Amino acid sequence: MSAVQFAVVSVESAEALVLIEAVQQEYEVRYGSRDVSSLVVAEFGPPHGIFLVGRDDGEPVACGGLRLVAGDVGELKRMYVVPTARRRGIARALLHQLEDEARLLGASRLRLETGLNQPEAIALYESAGYQPTDPFGPYAEHVLARHLAKALTNG
Repeated sequence: MSAVQFAVVSVESAEALVLIEAVQQEYEVRYGSRDVSSLVVAEFGPPHGIFLVGRDDGEPVACGGLRLVAGDVGELKRMYVVPTARRRGIARALLHQLEDEARLLGASRLRLETGLNQPEAIALYESAGYQPTDPFGPYAEHVLARHLAKALTNG
């Protein structure tokens, strides 16, 4: 088994678009609709953000982005691992990489939205120190939405 390598890509790259579409299809299965949150290209590139694709033996298997939303607050978006690559620690490695990138961008806090129909995502984030935070974004009032945040330390 090879280690997954993470690379910075444009949110508009072919690999990113394929993975983003895959996560949207998963949202349709789990929630009955696509995520309405927008991914503004400029927000996911330096100096305001970053988008990563994880490759296993050259094949894209994971993605995730982060954008600065207010001062030193970053927001994680579209974290996803393809079903055939799950349960190998890729999501945790991606989360750590995004946290490191957030620190480099000057973030001292990260926030994210997920939902009750993604219990494995909630478990990952909680095990990594994310805790409930004030609702935000287009799903602030949605009954299935969960809003989590974490203070980043230097390390």
